[in-house]
Amino acid sequence: MNAAIGDLPLERSIVLVGLMGSGKSAIGRRLAARIGMDFVDADSEIEEAAGLSINDIFEVHGEAAFRDGERRVIARLLSKPAHILATGGGAFMDPETRKTVKQRGISIWMRAEFDVLLRRVSRRDNRPLLKGDNKEEILRRLIEERYPVYGEADITVQSQDGPHEETVSEVIAAIKQFLENESRDGNRAASPNAAN
Repeated sequence: MNAAIGDLPLERSIVLVGLMGSGKSAIGRRLAARIGMDFVDADSEIEEAAGLSINDIFEVHGEAAFRDGERRVIARLLSKPAHILATGGGAFMDPETRKTVKQRGISIWMRAEFDVLLRRVSRRDNRPLLKGDNKEEILRRLIEERYPVYGEADITVQSQDGPHEETVSEVIAAIKQFLENESRDGNRAASPNAAN
């Protein structure tokens, strides 16, 4: 599917990364609709490939097996025509996946503050890494471990409580800036941040 941001062609997949509850799927679906690309949720693809839910994969096979499957599924998805891809919270932590994303996509970190994430993840009980008594403590640890790595993404957009369409507009503006910088520099540009 041929998509463009302004007059700039979008020939690589847009890969949304960030912690659970950061809005990757919600924003990804709306972004795909807005710019005319397909939307793919990596977790759904993993579940389909395994014939099990994410929770069941964790329980039956363990996190290491899940991460291995996740790495393979994301590499397969990024070998397809450009689309919007929402990844699971741990996907970008894998060095091989980060390298694949860098080569074949444009990564966007949907960055959210602790309070926003906690509110969002508390609404559901389907997060294998948050099974336990202290969601707050686990979430703080994940932020500490993962935010420095998410910071390697090409673009950062602040995910806030508010209309999804506003965040989608910020994502589109950030992609446009990234593509303009890349076009001007003739190579992959320095990471712009749209963190308002």
